[in-house]
Amino acid sequence: MYFQVHQPYRIKKYRIFDIGNNLNYFDANDHTDLNNRKVFHKVATKCYLPANKVFLELLKKYPEFKIAYSLSGVFLEQAQEFMPEVIESFQELVKTGRVEILSETYYHSLAFLYSVDEYKSQIKLHREKIEELFGVTPTVFRNTELIYNDWIGSIVESLGYKGILTEGADKILGWKSPNYLYKAHGTQDLKLLLKNYKLSDDVAFRFSEKSWKEHPLTVDKYAQWLNVPQGDVVNLFMDYETFGEHQWEDSGIFEFLKHFPGEILKNPHNHFITPTEAVATLPAVDELSIPYYISWADTERDLSAWMSNDIQKDAMGKLFQMEHEVLESDDPVLIHDWRKLTTSDHFYYMCTKWFSDGDVHKYFNPYETPYDAFIAFMNVVNDIRMRIAKNKEEKNGQAHSDQATHMAT
Repeated sequence: MYFQVHQPYRIKKYRIFDIGNNLNYFDANDHTDLNNRKVFHKVATKCYLPANKVFLELLKKYPEFKIAYSLSGVFLEQAQEFMPEVIESFQELVKTGRVEILSETYYHSLAFLYSVDEYKSQIKLHREKIEELFGVTPTVFRNTELIYNDWIGSIVESLGYKGILTEGADKILGWKSPNYLYKAHGTQDLKLLLKNYKLSDDVAFRFSEKSWKEHPLTVDKYAQWLNVPQGDVVNLFMDYETFGEHQWEDSGIFEFLKHFPGEILKNPHNHFITPTEAVATLPAVDELSIPYYISWADTERDLSAWMSNDIQKDAMGKLFQMEHEVLESDDPVLIHDWRKLTTSDHFYYMCTKWFSDGDVHKYFNPYETPYDAFIAFMNVVNDIRMRIAKNKEEKNGQAHSDQATHMAT
């Protein structure tokens, strides 16, 4: 069992007249879903704290029980600022010795699409944050949104990781099963752990869906499904907000969770395993080549959730055009603000897909329309461009002053 824990810094309604006058991009002083403190408190109260409490109780009750988390750097930052008790509750879980923390990009970003150097920098920043807060060094990697292809595999292995999580998409598996480990094509020994999306989504998306033919999903029914698949490992990957936020408490999701490990362990052939243990102990049954990008988003399971229209591509292109100038500024606040904009959520909010995935995108979008998200984002990009220009002027002015002082001396 692996859970993604992430909260972006949502951009407030940053208007055109704010450009050049307001450096506060992310802290909305209102009660909308663009107020990051408000959103964090809501999700922490409904999900993080009660779910962590349940998992800690389960870990104490069942010595065989094990889970894994990927905690984005921007989530950890907000937890430290808004609710430090959330950090403490995750630290208590890690102290059990049966909770693995995975590696990812600090800013939960799409930097790899434009800049390998920035991608590696954000991975390094995340690893350092995990070491600082939890005293562990991750050995398995989870890329943003489970996005993967062969090229990413080669980069991740070069950074010392032994395994990587990604989607068990039908279009790349064909007749193969997601319930085995595979060697990543083009690597020496990087192992792929593939999400069993059908069994994962039964809990993450369908648990409270009353029109679903399997509703209600009971623990014993789910355990029977898990006992059926052939293979070495069943990877249940989902957003942590599944517990209490996406599936509300009154749906029975916490009661389901409380009885889950015990029901699974009734089968003597079942046991729980962490990603690192899976990589170390299970063989790769075959090599798997994934030449194009896959992800866990939408029915297509590709990049279309973030790069399917012109406004998404324009926003991302304009953002990364500034990369070198931003980094050369040596201004840590400016660099941090720019990197917050690389978070995948901003481009997800700009998605204009409808049909089968439209309701999902609408549910996760705090803006009234995708175009509102684009306008706020681009206004911030324009303000950052002005800050870059001001930084250059100040540096040039300082250089001229130093030169004049040197000549006078």
